[in-house]
Amino acid sequence: MKGVVMPGGRLTQQERQQIALGLADGLAYAEIARRLDRPTSTITREVMRNGGPTGYRADLAHRATQQRTHRRRQAETRGPQTPRLNEDGRDAEVVREYEEMLTTVLMQSGLSKMPARVLACLYTTDSGSLTASGLAQRLQVSPATISKAITFLEGLALVRRERDERRRERYIVDDDLWYQSMIRSARSNDQFIETARQGVAILGPGTPAATRLENAARFLDFVHESLLRATEQAREVLYIKPEPTSDGTAKPPSAPQRPGELADADS
Repeated sequence: MKGVVMPGGRLTQQERQQIALGLADGLAYAEIARRLDRPTSTITREVMRNGGPTGYRADLAHRATQQRTHRRRQAETRGPQTPRLNEDGRDAEVVREYEEMLTTVLMQSGLSKMPARVLACLYTTDSGSLTASGLAQRLQVSPATISKAITFLEGLALVRRERDERRRERYIVDDDLWYQSMIRSARSNDQFIETARQGVAILGPGTPAATRLENAARFLDFVHESLLRATEQAREVLYIKPEPTSDGTAKPPSAPQRPGELADADS
């Protein structure tokens, strides 16, 4: 599956076809990169910004790259110009490119492309909120597509919705959502822990199968408790506003305790 090697250069159409074949064969990004003599990060970025491992299409990816290159060359030909500003007063093209990068990172963390695009779009606005029509207009997709992505993100506690003064639904990202998402993540293993310990009784304590389940349950239980404590600490230190002191000044939050200090305090 060796292709034309262009170290440091743009991927060729032939290389993109070979990436698609590698994905179809179930190859890891590192293996595809090795066969093409490219950095793994190049393959990962290429796939994630063009539909992900299940939606990657070589021809569409190549066309999208050509369009981006054409836009850059047009801008260079026109020479220095006043940048087009978005609603927050920033260079719209710079923000758009950053949104693409953030979308890629979110996809690498496990989100599919549209929820990742929606989340990146919300995070790059000063207000941290947009309506369905605002998101649809910015991302050039249908309101139905936005609705589906929002439903998915709500299920992960990564966005919330509320009504504004005009009774329109707005989708919001704020500091507390990361707290809620981490709490949800920490508790997501509860059912497995409980079921694993039921299995210990059924399979017989001390047997290899029961020991394996017990070890998994103990590991996840430890991580669960540690993550909950760390999440509560982070929220208290970083997000909760300090209480005013008697002289009217704000009392600074105390430094977070180390795990050992927590254990001492609880004992």
